[in-house]
Amino acid sequence: MKTNRLEAFSDGVLAIIITIMVLELKVPEETDFHSLVPKLPVFLSYLISFIYIGIYWNNHHHLFQITEKVNGKILWANLHLLFWLSLIPFTTSWIGENHQAAAPVTLYGIVLLMSGIAYFILQRAILKSHGKNFALHQVIGKDLKGKLSVLIYLVGIGISFYSSWAAIACYILVAIIWFIPDSRIEKNA
Repeated sequence: MKTNRLEAFSDGVLAIIITIMVLELKVPEETDFHSLVPKLPVFLSYLISFIYIGIYWNNHHHLFQITEKVNGKILWANLHLLFWLSLIPFTTSWIGENHQAAAPVTLYGIVLLMSGIAYFILQRAILKSHGKNFALHQVIGKDLKGKLSVLIYLVGIGISFYSSWAAIACYILVAIIWFIPDSRIEKNA
């Protein structure tokens, strides 16, 4: 099976996720710029989550540029990833309204961690369905970015019980690490 239907479905789900997140941005009743100040944490949580969805969309696109075929395992692994990503609007809203509370910051980190793990599972399913000479093997290499991301997420989740801002900084650090996709995929596509 070709990858185009999976890509189109995934693109649609990610577009809906972004739409749901933006609908959570409530307009203040006042009409002055000062009324936007209390909305700043909500907007920043949206911005971080939007960047995360963009990172996943970008890397997903690059991953499927190089993928030659899709099977049932890949379809289920992709749905697993989309499940975790679909929870981002909920956690974004909760953390935006309660950015200094441990539980929303912890849950946000857990959802990001599980999204990362789901992406790893998707990569592995793709690798197993292609031969040993498949270019993705070379691109991923030792997957240092992936392993480092998991470590930083775990640190962020642990820290979230003591300092929400330090945990959020960890989550932002992972986004910075992944912001630019690996150019080796484009060279092999």
